[in-house]
Amino acid sequence: MIPTRVLMTTDAVGGVWRYSVDLARSLNEAGIEVVLACLGPAPSDDKIREAEASAATELVTLDLPLDWMASGPEALFAVPRRLVELADETDADLLHLNLPSQAAGIETDKPVVVVSHSCVVTWWAAMRNEALPADWQWQFALNRAGFERADAVIAPSRSHAQAVREAFGAFGAVRAVPNAVQPPLEEPRAAKRPLVFAAARWWDESKNAGLLDAMAGKVAWPVKAAGACRGGNGQVFTFAHVEALGELPFAETQGIMAEAGIFVSPSFYEPFGLAVLEAANAGAALVLADIPTYRELWSGAARFADPDDPAAFAREVDALAGDTAARALLGALARERARRFTPACQLEALFAAYRTAAVARAGLPLDAPQAAE
Repeated sequence: MIPTRVLMTTDAVGGVWRYSVDLARSLNEAGIEVVLACLGPAPSDDKIREAEASAATELVTLDLPLDWMASGPEALFAVPRRLVELADETDADLLHLNLPSQAAGIETDKPVVVVSHSCVVTWWAAMRNEALPADWQWQFALNRAGFERADAVIAPSRSHAQAVREAFGAFGAVRAVPNAVQPPLEEPRAAKRPLVFAAARWWDESKNAGLLDAMAGKVAWPVKAAGACRGGNGQVFTFAHVEALGELPFAETQGIMAEAGIFVSPSFYEPFGLAVLEAANAGAALVLADIPTYRELWSGAARFADPDDPAAFAREVDALAGDTAARALLGALARERARRFTPACQLEALFAAYRTAAVARAGLPLDAPQAAE
């Protein structure tokens, strides 16, 4: 079963916005209408214009919180009910929820697909390697309930699928459906600027802004970083050596990526890393944290360094900055690898998950799909 209209949740805070808007466009091109339900802080005017660029996508802003910005589960009790109401009001025939907690206790006969892009529980496991604090246990319970209620569960990489299973225990299969971006129509610029670029939510400690700043004080090339340095819950990071550009319109970020010779991502925790894929499509040489996700997706097409070691990152960056041929080769390898993550490949895997969800909701006696390896 391929739906004709999908209700998809999103938020305007981080990478889920980019994922959902791009995916909505791909679904529209496949003849599927999308109702994009935005929870959390309201989207900016440029994001609203971006979402509404396609007549087949309708943006609805809901005055409802995101789980990782809520003070407790009671703030989220209205979320599943309102999503079902919206699905009924708009005649959506499948719910694609980009926070597993949004499926907890949801009551609908329509297939429900949840995507774990990231969560407090897997973040804590990666960042602290210790038991979740007592006052965050409700996050575990709510997300676990969402996974159990879902008709299909998706993660953007095999590494994150494994992290979800380890954090939440057995609840069924987790499909790896990698994220995607549209390949550029033009070849990357042959002459790149002597510039190191990075993009992330820098207030999130898992993005490792401290290492980026320390590295910037050691390398020959200037380092620029796009992305928010202040979070909704009061988290703040201030760069000393990096030129902080703040949140930029998507097109402006893409323009800088097209110019930068090197792209760096020092994240401790990254379920996929959409900005890395965008930089690879732009032909930038990649220097990435040596973490399971990046090894899975970019081995053979990037340089890796210990995310606890600014000097190691600086050595990799300076080595590439001083070697034009190596930099060009690595950029070409990254762009070639990026061809694995196209909208067409994403839709093929996503439609398999949609069919699984429809079968599960209908109660058909078919063999369950295998969990991602």
